[in-house]
Amino acid sequence: MFTEALRTLVEQTPGGIGAVLMGYDGIAVEHYALPVDDVDLGLVAVEYANVLKEIKKATDILQTGELDEVAILTGGYQVLIRTLTPDYFLGLTLKRDGNAGKGRFLLMREAPGLRALLS
Repeated sequence: MFTEALRTLVEQTPGGIGAVLMGYDGIAVEHYALPVDDVDLGLVAVEYANVLKEIKKATDILQTGELDEVAILTGGYQVLIRTLTPDYFLGLTLKRDGNAGKGRFLLMREAPGLRALLS
């Protein structure tokens, strides 16, 4: 059900290597990934789910509005995260030199349809 949207995210984003629909509890609903030897994308998703929970808590405490998007840039990868509901988010992992702008656009484009499927 969600696989097609995740595949679209990865395949239409230059440098895209994986996408996941995940709960804040760290349990993946669905994922799609290209074969990558040097990183465990499942572990990346679980660890960033924990970080995202803390960021979400901080925005609640600070009352700065709901969390919409987080971008993480490391030496080798970029991770773009878009919240879907209070319980779920969408993550896209790209190579360091991937096109984050295109990835952000596709995350925004796919979010409403995935949100509707989750409700």
